[in-house]
Amino acid sequence: MQVQIYKTKSRRLQGTHWRQVVEKAFGQYKKIKSKTKRRPYVRSAYFNKEKVFLELFWNHLREKVNNRDRTRRLKYFPCAIELIENNRYKPTSKENPNRRNEIFHRFIGSTPNDEVFFVQIKEEQKNGQKWLVSIFPLDK
Repeated sequence: MQVQIYKTKSRRLQGTHWRQVVEKAFGQYKKIKSKTKRRPYVRSAYFNKEKVFLELFWNHLREKVNNRDRTRRLKYFPCAIELIENNRYKPTSKENPNRRNEIFHRFIGSTPNDEVFFVQIKEEQKNGQKWLVSIFPLDK
């Protein structure tokens, strides 16, 4: 089966230090957050315009000890948001081996400069909620 890669128009964030990148990414997150009174979300084209909540990603990022890794992941935040909102390509999906009631969907995207990255979304089967879990680039 051929895996399709969604090509984003958004570029990855510039900057080499955590503080530079987090200011830009969190600014975009705050715009999304200001549109709702409750949990911040974006609507996904692949999941028929269902909500994908964003809070879990920021918690996951805070757990990372290495600032270089956190910066590397956060640079792709605008690209990941665009991918979630517009992508209709089928992801690779698998059941969480630790929790049987969760499915992980992994989408593949690329920036205009052909940098490949992955966006991982967790779906809870019990209530159908979807959460952005992780964003990470393809290591070369």
